Amino acid sequence: MQFGLKNSPPQSATHSLVAVVGISSLLLALAWLKFNPQFASNTIGLAVFLMIVPFVSMASFELVWQKVHLRESTGLNFAQHEFSIQRVLTKYVGLLGTIGFLAFLYWLFPEYKGNFYDHFYSLAKVAIPIWLIIALPYFFWIDSKMVDPHDGYWQAGLLFSGRLKKIDRQKLLQHTLGWLIKGYFFPLMFTYAVNNLGEFLRTDYQLVSFKAIYDFAYFFLFFVDVILASMGYFISVRLLDNHIRSSEPTMSGWLVALVCYEPFWSMINQNYLRYHNDITWGAWLFDYPLWYTIWGSLILSCLVVYVWATVMFGTRFSNLTHRGIITNGPYRWTKHPAYIFKNLSWWLIAVPFLADKPWDVNLRACLLLLGLNLIYFARAKTEERHLSKDPTYQAYAHWISEYGLLANIKRLFKAPAQSH
Repeated sequence: MQFGLKNSPPQSATHSLVAVVGISSLLLALAWLKFNPQFASNTIGLAVFLMIVPFVSMASFELVWQKVHLRESTGLNFAQHEFSIQRVLTKYVGLLGTIGFLAFLYWLFPEYKGNFYDHFYSLAKVAIPIWLIIALPYFFWIDSKMVDPHDGYWQAGLLFSGRLKKIDRQKLLQHTLGWLIKGYFFPLMFTYAVNNLGEFLRTDYQLVSFKAIYDFAYFFLFFVDVILASMGYFISVRLLDNHIRSSEPTMSGWLVALVCYEPFWSMINQNYLRYHNDITWGAWLFDYPLWYTIWGSLILSCLVVYVWATVMFGTRFSNLTHRGIITNGPYRWTKHPAYIFKNLSWWLIAVPFLADKPWDVNLRACLLLLGLNLIYFARAKTEERHLSKDPTYQAYAHWISEYGLLANIKRLFKAPAQSH
C-alpha cells in the first residue's frame, strides 16, 4: 500500500521556508509593537509596517535563496538590456489611467462614500504619489527585461492615449480584471487590518482561562490573516514572480466570490442565509469545562489550518487570481483546505442543530448553513476551472487524487480486503 509521502506533489510557487520566514517576522513585529506602546498612535502607518516586514523578509529570501526572478514564469530575460522610451511612457499613461479609473469608481459608488474606508483613503493620499515616482524608473528597468513588453499597462496606455486599433483586448481585459480585484479587496482588507490592529494594541489580554485564550486566539488568527491578505493585494511584481498571471474570467466565478464579502455579505446573510440560532457552542458547553476546552480547541484547530493556508501563499495571496500554484502546507493534503476548515468551523461554532427550538427551526438553520457551504463549494469549483488551464495545477489535482488525504483514507480501508 502506498501511503502519503512516498511521492511528492509538483513544486509549489512558494517554498515552505519562505512562509515560515514571513509568519515569523510578522509575529516578531507584532510582539515588538505590543511591548512598545509609544508607537501605537499611528495605526495606519503601523498596519503598513506590518505588511512591509513580512513582505521584505519573504521577498529577500525568495530572491537570494530561491532566485525566483530567474523563473520562466516571470516573463523576464536578464540578458536583455534594451528598452523603448515610447513604450515605457505609454505604460506609464496606462498606470495613470488605471488609477484614475479606480478613483472614478470610488467616487461613483455610494459604498465608498462613508467613513468606513477612511483608513484606506489616508494611506492612498501618501502612497500613490510615492508609488508614481517609483513606478517610472521601475517601468524603464522592467521593460528592458520583458520577453513580451506589450503587457496590460501597455494595452491600457494605448486605450487612454486613443490608439484603439493596436489593443489586444484579451490582455486589456485581464489587466482591468486584475486591477478591479485589487481595487475591491485591498481597501476592505486594509480597513479590517487597521481596525484589528487598533484593538490588538488597546487590549490588555489576560490569558488566565481557556475562554480568554480562545477569545484572543480567535481574534488573533483572523488579524494575522487580513494582514497577510492585505500584503498580497498591496504588492505584486514580476521580479518576485508574484504578479497576476490571470484573473478569473467568468461572471459565475466573480459572483460566488463577491457574495462572501462586504457589502454583499451583509445583505445575503441578513436576508437569505442567517443560520445563527440563539445558542452557540460556548453557551451549550460552558458548564462542562472539559468539553468546552475540547470543542473550543477543535474550532481553533480549524482556524489554524485556515490561516496556515493563507500563510503558505507567501506574497502571492489574492482572491480571483492565478499567481502561482501552491502545493505545500495544508495544500499537500487536500485542495481548498482554507474553505474546508473555515466551513467546518462555522458548524462547530453555530451548532445550528442544538438550539432549544422546534425541530423545523433547527432544520432551517442547518439548511441555511448548508447554503453557505454550497457557495464555498461553488467558489472551489470555479477556482479549479480557472487554475486548471495551468499544467502545474492539472498535475497537482492528479497528485491529490492519488496521494491526498482522502485518497489515503480510502486506500487504508481497502487495504485489509486486498491483503486478504
